[in-house]
Amino acid sequence: MEKKFIGAGLLSGLVAGLVAFIFARIYLEPLVDRAVGYEEDRSHAELELTGGEHGHEHELFSRTIQQNIGAGVGTVVFGLIMGAFFAVAFTVLWAYIGRRYPRTDPRTVAGFLATFGFVAVYLIPFCAYPANPPAVGEEDTIGSRSSAYLTIVLLSVAFMVAATVLAFWLAPKIGGLYSAIAGGAAYLVAVGITIALLPSFDEVPSSLMNGNTIVFPGFPADLVGDFRLYSVLNQVILWTVLGLVFAVILTVMGKRQARAAQTPASVSAG
Repeated sequence: MEKKFIGAGLLSGLVAGLVAFIFARIYLEPLVDRAVGYEEDRSHAELELTGGEHGHEHELFSRTIQQNIGAGVGTVVFGLIMGAFFAVAFTVLWAYIGRRYPRTDPRTVAGFLATFGFVAVYLIPFCAYPANPPAVGEEDTIGSRSSAYLTIVLLSVAFMVAATVLAFWLAPKIGGLYSAIAGGAAYLVAVGITIALLPSFDEVPSSLMNGNTIVFPGFPADLVGDFRLYSVLNQVILWTVLGLVFAVILTVMGKRQARAAQTPASVSAG
């Protein structure tokens, strides 16, 4: 059964990755193009201001390859990875819930797991370090920003697991509702303290000045806002499709098991 869950998770992740890529290709990539254009124009303005020579860096891969093949492969691989982790988490969770609460619908568990996965893996880290388009962020802080983001992702997932264990432990003592509230509150407190202790970064380029004269405008605020909005929607789509496809596969698996269980009885009756 565990292998079937893993297979279901990989298939769900594949479908989710493909759907998320289609959304990103339509809504996110045009924003990336605008950000890349801003970055190039600002570089030219800085060179003119400093009297430097214009040099054109040749990218290893063109934007066409990046936004189609590169983004597509990256999104699908991410979906597969999340699908695999989702299946492992579901297997562990269902082993406990299915035994302790046999009347629980596994599709409900999958739905809650997808929701909690989205919150722990993406939403909380996003609140700490919102997604930024190209040209936002200093090259010198790439390492520290990546390290801080990875830290909040790992701790957010760990806190979510701990909160879930706490909720299950408290359930027989104070009831399911209050135990869920206690687990959720503990999770929010833990991530809140973590975010407060981690470094913050505010590196949206401001206007390029020459004395009191604006040589080049700052990074467009609407572009940052749209990019972050569509980034969140992209992940909502990915986790929603992941949970829905996994639930559909669970339904198919359940029907097959029911038929397999009825077949011996039919044979013996005949």
